[in-house]
Amino acid sequence: MILRLSSVHMIWDQGPHNAFTDLIRWRDRFYCAFREGSGHVEGLGTIRVLASGDGESWEPVGVLEMDGYDLRDAHLAVTPDDRLMVLGGAAIVDEKGRRTGTFAAFSEEGRTYTRPQIVVAPGRWLWQVTWHKGRAYGVSYGGPGEGAHSSLLVSDDGITWTEHVPALLSKGWPTEATVRFDGDLLLCLHRRDGEDNSAHLGVSAPPYEDFTWHDLGRYYGGPNFIEVPGIGWIGAGRIIEEQARTVLTAIDTDAGTMTPLLELPSGGDTSYPGLVWHNNLLWVSYYSSHEAKTSIYLAQVRVDS
Repeated sequence: MILRLSSVHMIWDQGPHNAFTDLIRWRDRFYCAFREGSGHVEGLGTIRVLASGDGESWEPVGVLEMDGYDLRDAHLAVTPDDRLMVLGGAAIVDEKGRRTGTFAAFSEEGRTYTRPQIVVAPGRWLWQVTWHKGRAYGVSYGGPGEGAHSSLLVSDDGITWTEHVPALLSKGWPTEATVRFDGDLLLCLHRRDGEDNSAHLGVSAPPYEDFTWHDLGRYYGGPNFIEVPGIGWIGAGRIIEEQARTVLTAIDTDAGTMTPLLELPSGGDTSYPGLVWHNNLLWVSYYSSHEAKTSIYLAQVRVDS
């Protein structure tokens, strides 16, 4: 697999700190969602949504906020009844410290959104969601004080969630995870933090109760991945070696390996990419502070076998 950077440009820098993106193509338009805040974990962040028909010109189409909550790490999905779903972290700071849960909001047409509602209580964070055959799947995790394990959650409406696998991964401290499907095979790209922090790839066949885990050999922050038809799976996330970079990788789901292929222009505070395959190009949203201010970028990448 060969990746070549075709173009990259900054699409938003209006907030003091613009970060944690996702990207989707819905009803012939791109939608990009991300957090605006005063810093990486400072202040009460809001979620901004941008839209574009061509990926070049972008317009704001929504802002989501909740009184008393720091909204962060937006993720986008399309529900079975063709609504745009915005999911993200909802952090609250009180006498118990900082705890993060999950909010969800929905839009019928991409401009007006339902009021964000808490769907997972603070203490466990459902980080991302993927719909498959009418059901939503996602992985929740807690801070060190809430137990060093992740859980596979399922939902029929994106609002009421149940634990399908209560103890999904317990090795080290598993955190952010993205779920994808290869046919009916469930794939889970899982970040881990702490001293032993190499990312893991989980594979499970229906009914998604037993998982085989592969150690990918390196840390991967804000992990995302997508299948490019006829070529294979491409991952995107933060790799920290001499410095932090947002890096695209080849992920072999059969062998359970990950190979870095392309560093995007990035550095400092960076990662949390969104991925869309459209018009034979891989479109990647991400954030970075390599040009001083933490801003939102969009890259187009050519993919060859």
